[in-house]
Amino acid sequence: MPISPSPRRGAKAQQPAARPAPPRSLWPRLALIGALAIVVVVVCVLPASLITRFLPPTIQAADFSGSIWHGSVGRITAGGRPAGALEWEVHPLPLVTLHVVTDLHWVKGGFVLDGSADLSRTHIAATNLAGGGPLQDLSDFGLGAGWRGSAGVRITELTADVSGPQTLLKSAVGDITLSDVSSAQVASGANLGSYDLNFNDPGSASGTDFSAALTDTGGPLAVNATIQLSMKTRSGLFSGTLKERPDAPPALRSELDNLAQLHARDAQGRLPVDLEFTF
Repeated sequence: MPISPSPRRGAKAQQPAARPAPPRSLWPRLALIGALAIVVVVVCVLPASLITRFLPPTIQAADFSGSIWHGSVGRITAGGRPAGALEWEVHPLPLVTLHVVTDLHWVKGGFVLDGSADLSRTHIAATNLAGGGPLQDLSDFGLGAGWRGSAGVRITELTADVSGPQTLLKSAVGDITLSDVSSAQVASGANLGSYDLNFNDPGSASGTDFSAALTDTGGPLAVNATIQLSMKTRSGLFSGTLKERPDAPPALRSELDNLAQLHARDAQGRLPVDLEFTF
């Protein structure tokens, strides 16, 4: 049998090298990471109803489910008016800068909107709002009261001030399309066609007054108008021209002829109209 060589006299047996202790500077970082992990876990299990502590005074909510991180509320009231239901999912990274940025899914009757929002107790900034539904499901807000039809929403930017007793829209950029519009009070309820309402106002000097362009996209009534809105007085001014097309129903022709007795038609047969309204 081969004989293994014996170690030299006086030589020390080799031992595994000891692991160096972590530098002291790592411990504060590890502690911070651990603390942040605990905070994230706690936030994930907090009930959704805690958001009521951060809502502006004009908005009330009830029937919560889920967590404050990803939850829903079944009944919202804004300024005393029913405002539908909402589901949200908060983005974690903006919380570091004390901003609440969340994805939203809002439903009121058959009207549905999806988008993102940056929220605070005094300000709402929404982006990429898309969706739509029946006009009549928005009547609780005073929008399109008495009117029927469908609306499609594509708003790239919308901001509002919610610090006061009323929610004030500050800016809006995007389009709202209206189709199969009708009202029992206009042309005996006849279909008035389809329209495009274009907002391209990133904020006026006063922050409360802005405008939108309204044009038709087909139907019995040709429309080219501007709508001026005042959020403080909740009033507006419709200013533009109307003209019936050859396929217009008799009831619509009759109503435009009555208006023509107050405002003469121009050389192209268009009827100038200035109508004030509230919302």
